[in-house]
Amino acid sequence: MFGPARHFTRPNAKGEYEIAEGIGASIFKVVLDFYKGGILQCPEGVSVSELREACDYLCINFDYSTVRCRDLSALLHELSNDGAKRQFDVFLEELVVPVMVSSAQEGERECHIVVLTDDDIVDWDHDNPPPMGEEYSQILYSTKLYRFFKYIENRDVAKALLKERGLKNIRIGIEGYPTCKEKVKRRPGGRSEVIYNYVQRPFIQLSWEKEEGKSRHVDFQCVRSKSVPNLITSLGESTRPAAIPNPQVDELDRLISPDPRPQSQAPPPPINDS
Repeated sequence: MFGPARHFTRPNAKGEYEIAEGIGASIFKVVLDFYKGGILQCPEGVSVSELREACDYLCINFDYSTVRCRDLSALLHELSNDGAKRQFDVFLEELVVPVMVSSAQEGERECHIVVLTDDDIVDWDHDNPPPMGEEYSQILYSTKLYRFFKYIENRDVAKALLKERGLKNIRIGIEGYPTCKEKVKRRPGGRSEVIYNYVQRPFIQLSWEKEEGKSRHVDFQCVRSKSVPNLITSLGESTRPAAIPNPQVDELDRLISPDPRPQSQAPPPPINDS
């Protein structure tokens, strides 16, 4: 700080030092007033999100004790984002990570978690479970996390935090989940069909697979087996010589390239000398 690096910031052509690059003049004036009075007074026409970015850049505390704004909706939105980050960090360590660890210990490399309320009851028919693969989902009972994921802004915050933690293929949304059977229908032939009651609940889907592309790679190369001719020979059956296939010629090549076969020419007409 006090060594040769002090010459890192150089004056421009006018002899001015440019600091806080990317911060507009109006926002920079708000920051200067903060150092005078201790309050960030955001005027009308100034974006609260841009002011928030400037505070992050200049390491200024951004909360209601330091910010005053006419647009309360924009201010509360930024404060809610801060609160959502702190709250989801708690949910992640206390609720979500243990479920992910349980899946990892079983050799899984991805996880689908359904968040139910504390009062939800799951009662499935063992003989006729739901036909959508819900048996592979992990269930997490937490009314607080359910309320947290009701808001799409909170889901976006959670998705960004999970991405920062190195997880991939992150999907957070709302889907229908079968809780208990509603009625049983009898089909022709004595087959029964169970109708389930579905409730809308949040879900988290994510992956920590490292070699994702290789796991889904399918090799379509066909290797010819040498055991079939030997088997036929051992059975004493006569084998016919394999027909040599004609080379495949593309239709466009057939039109462009000349015909390699010589064409027979008609004999010249006889010349009558008379």
